[in-house]
Amino acid sequence: MFDTLYPWLKAFHLIAVIFWMAGLLYLPRLFVYHSVSKPGGELEDKMVEAEAKLLRIIMNPAMIVAFVLGLVLIAYNAIAGGVALWLWVKVALAFSLIGYHGFLAKTRKAFLDGGRPKSEKFFRSINEIPAVLTVIIVILAIVKPF
Repeated sequence: MFDTLYPWLKAFHLIAVIFWMAGLLYLPRLFVYHSVSKPGGELEDKMVEAEAKLLRIIMNPAMIVAFVLGLVLIAYNAIAGGVALWLWVKVALAFSLIGYHGFLAKTRKAFLDGGRPKSEKFFRSINEIPAVLTVIIVILAIVKPF
């Protein structure tokens, strides 16, 4: 039975990862606009609302679903014949993305306190982090190089 369920779990894991990645790529872009907005202005109000909704409605649930289903898939692989090194590297990179997600959530709170925690340039540059990690993770999952 689990053999028929496995592809479905894998599909929903991937769907959750896609939604999560969309948020990880988009939230720093919102921070770019937030960092240059006038404190107390209309743009800042819109950014605060957009950032909160993105985290609460899309990013947090997607990260949780991706994480839980990832654990289920790892357990299945461990039972079915072991877990290869590529998967452990993928997991380490996924935890890096979880840390990045936490950093973004903490940064949003700093904006809520009325500050400008980092520059527009900083937020433009960190926007590349999840993209690079995603490329590596996908290569590991598809090619399984080791």
